[in-house]
Amino acid sequence: MVKDNSLSTKILTLIVHITMIFVLIVTLYPVLNVFASSLGSADANNRGIVTIFPIGFTLDSYKMIFTAGAVPRAFKNSVIYTVVGTLINLILTTSFAYPLSRKSLPLKSFYTWLVIITMYFSGGLIPLFILVKNLGLYDTMWALILPGAINTTNLIIMRTFFQNIPHELEESAYLDGANEFIIFTRIVLPLSKAALATVGLYYAVGHWNSWFNAMIFLSDQKKFPLQLVLRDIIMLAQTLQQAAEAGDLSARQELGLINAKGVKYATLFVSMIPMLAVYPFVQKYFVKGVMIGSLKD
Repeated sequence: MVKDNSLSTKILTLIVHITMIFVLIVTLYPVLNVFASSLGSADANNRGIVTIFPIGFTLDSYKMIFTAGAVPRAFKNSVIYTVVGTLINLILTTSFAYPLSRKSLPLKSFYTWLVIITMYFSGGLIPLFILVKNLGLYDTMWALILPGAINTTNLIIMRTFFQNIPHELEESAYLDGANEFIIFTRIVLPLSKAALATVGLYYAVGHWNSWFNAMIFLSDQKKFPLQLVLRDIIMLAQTLQQAAEAGDLSARQELGLINAKGVKYATLFVSMIPMLAVYPFVQKYFVKGVMIGSLKD
């Protein structure tokens, strides 16, 4: 009986390892393919023969995107939008979530329902555009940050996390003469590092990957974020590819000269680096923040 259990455990462990290796391969292959394509020659990329190793190794794609003004400027814009936007998101989300977590808040259910309703109903894109323009936010970075300053899902996660902090800590602080602001900043927030890291990562990834709002609310190309510039590069590469396939000789020559696919993949890989670099630092908080934030009193 013991041997059977031991054999079953070994088989189960083997299955888990094989499954995880398969998931690892499926996850890593696209990243390696993008990186290899960014280092491949124009001919190899156009023929679609690059897998996980570059063919016709060249750094021309990276030289092109870093010497051209659009990509470095867009990268800087994305960093600014992400950092400023995430800070504003966290300040407003925690400032709203903390009162909602208090049982003593008057009309607490009413405010909670107001928050939940926004998950299902919105004014739509055109009213939002009119509002942004009338507020004088059009063609500014605030048009990308303020309309989505509080995400309802993240607000609920923070509120639930705050509800699970022992009330005895707050009562002790009250007895020592602390007010709500001191309790919030010196007790609640320091105990909420896991939730703050989790929600902050959600917000940061959202800002970094956002391009649609920039396309709608920005007209000055010098203010474009990296993802919007990447979209333009992809659209250019697709246009050249379609023209070349249709028999346009000039398009074929241009496609071969600029290595459009290599530039596209190089820009895509560069855009992945910041999030890949940030995630390991918040990983230890991530699972804990999600799990605790999902519990309910």
